Amino acid sequence: MSDTITNPVEAFGLHVAHVGINAASAEEASQIAGLFQTLMGLEPNPTPVSVFADTLVEVMSGCGRGEKGHIGFGVNDIVAAEEWFEGRGFTINESSRALNPDGSTKLVYFNDQIAGFAIHLCQD
Repeated sequence: MSDTITNPVEAFGLHVAHVGINAASAEEASQIAGLFQTLMGLEPNPTPVSVFADTLVEVMSGCGRGEKGHIGFGVNDIVAAEEWFEGRGFTINESSRALNPDGSTKLVYFNDQIAGFAIHLCQD
């Protein structure tokens, strides 16, 4: 990818996919997701490791990355986005890479946190 591209929003449709909040337990995760339902009408959607409030907020059930939580950024070309961010000194945590059934990357975290938040890219 060319170094002349300086805006990842334009380059690969970068957008906030969701914000992750770390809860101490599954019960606390459900309570927090319930508050987002009350506040915004976001339906809770439990998963094995978290409770999503619609698709905007993911409340981790005691197992979240990042000191404070995480921010998931969606992109339309995860391979190009990884290259772009690595070119700016952000390294990929290969052990975090989650794959789709076809072997392509579904999501991957950076090694470093920003302000206590783990950051991950996810393929739209």
